[in-house]
Amino acid sequence: MIKVMYTVMCQNDVNETVSLVDILANEKIQKAIKGEFAKGLRNLTLSCKEDTEVYLRTNKVIYEMTVNKNDFADLLVLAEEDARKHKRIKKECDGVELVDILTID
Repeated sequence: MIKVMYTVMCQNDVNETVSLVDILANEKIQKAIKGEFAKGLRNLTLSCKEDTEVYLRTNKVIYEMTVNKNDFADLLVLAEEDARKHKRIKKECDGVELVDILTID
């Protein structure tokens, strides 16, 4: 048997990368950080040592299904059928993405 894990892909999913330097350069972010962690203090600057990237991604639910080993070539099709059968594909969603495939005995 094969255990297949998949997520549903939708049109409004987000997968963006933002630099920490860009985030700290935003005045609203600066004001919020200073207000939360340095209330009442003046003449402060925000900086970071490295150019770290922050990832903004849609939180996805991972669904699981089990299929026969003989169906390995059709895993994507079977995952889409499973999503439709359980009514996981909505109007704005157009397919599935395979996350992991495990062989179970």
